[in-house]
Formats: sequence, C-alpha cells, structure tokens
Amino acid sequence: MDYSESIADAGRVARDAIDAKHRAREVTLTSARRIIQSSAASIRATHRGELETARSLIAEGAAALAEADDALHSHPELRVTGALPDAIKELVEANMTLAFVADSPLPTMDALGVSAAAYLNGLAEAASELRRHTLDCLRDGRLERAEELVAVMDDVYSMLVTVDYPDGVTGGLRRTTDALRAVLERTRGDLTTTIVATRLQHSIDGLELRRDG
Repeated sequence: MDYSESIADAGRVARDAIDAKHRAREVTLTSARRIIQSSAASIRATHRGELETARSLIAEGAAALAEADDALHSHPELRVTGALPDAIKELVEANMTLAFVADSPLPTMDALGVSAAAYLNGLAEAASELRRHTLDCLRDGRLERAEELVAVMDDVYSMLVTVDYPDGVTGGLRRTTDALRAVLERTRGDLTTTIVATRLQHSIDGLELRRDG
C-alpha cells in the first residue's frame, strides 16, 4: 500500500494543530507579561494610597486575562502551564491586597474566575504584602490599624495551614504559607516592640506631667 498521500495529509493536519497551539501560546505569553506588570503596579499604587489607580490597573490585568482565555478556547491546557498560572496568581494578589488595605470585601474565587490553587496562593502573598502597610501604620502612629492588619495576616495563615494537600494540587501552597508565617512572625514582633515602646513613652510622659504639676 502507498502511504505517501496519507502521511503527507497527516503531517499537514498535525502542523496546523501545532501552529494553532503555538499562536495561542504566544498570546498567553504576551497576556501574562501584561498581567504581571499591571498587578505589580496595582500593588505599588495600593501601598501609596492611590486606590483608584490600583483598581484601574487591576482592570487592565483582568482584560489581559480575558484575552488569553479567548485565545485558549481550544487549548485550555495552556491556562495551567507556562507563564499564565503565575500571572493569574499575581492578579489575585493585587485584588486581595487592595481589598485588605481599602477594608473592602474580598473578591471570591468565582468572581475572579481563577482556580483554587491560584486563589489561595494569591491570598497568601497578599497577606505577606500587608507587612509593608503595617509598618507604614506603625511609623504613622496608627497602632490600632496595625493591630487589625496583623490580625488579618494571622487569620489568613490560620486558614491556609488547614489546606493540607500535595503541592502538585495546591501549586506549592505549603511553601507560600511557610513564607507567610515568617513574615507574620517578624511583623508581630515589630508590632509588639512598638506597642511596648509607646506604652513606656506614655508612662514617662505621665510621670513628667505629675512632676511638673
């Protein structure tokens, strides 16, 4: 039997399929870069108190993700491989950081359209981001707000340690949770030191007032 025509046809079909997947992958790489850039810029804006800018940058990241999803309609496996999963996690982190700092409700996993692994890892990294905001509060003398933020970090950590599944299922959540624990311990130490110093200063001020009186 002469297979030459069948082999040639099979090659054309395979090349077309691979070409389509390659083009979809290129879209995901571009989208991933845009998502990461806008998410990082959003987090910086959130820490500066520029919340509307942060929301706008998150919207840009979400639009880039939507473009990637359109391109991946026939190649859904590319959403969970390559650069896109990390980009999605960064977008979740930006959303969560903004919600925590703005003291607004957390967006749900369904609302963001992300996997459970991306959602939890992004949540963990957002909790770690709160260290920076907590230190800003301590410098500004906003001890009550700093205590609230540390409590949020602790709540996130306490929840994450209950998610006991293999890393292959959770996207390496155990490592992210361990990193959060270290950040939480340092931040709690900074908060405790500041509270003790503030109480000591108040005591000194009180003694000076009584002496002067």
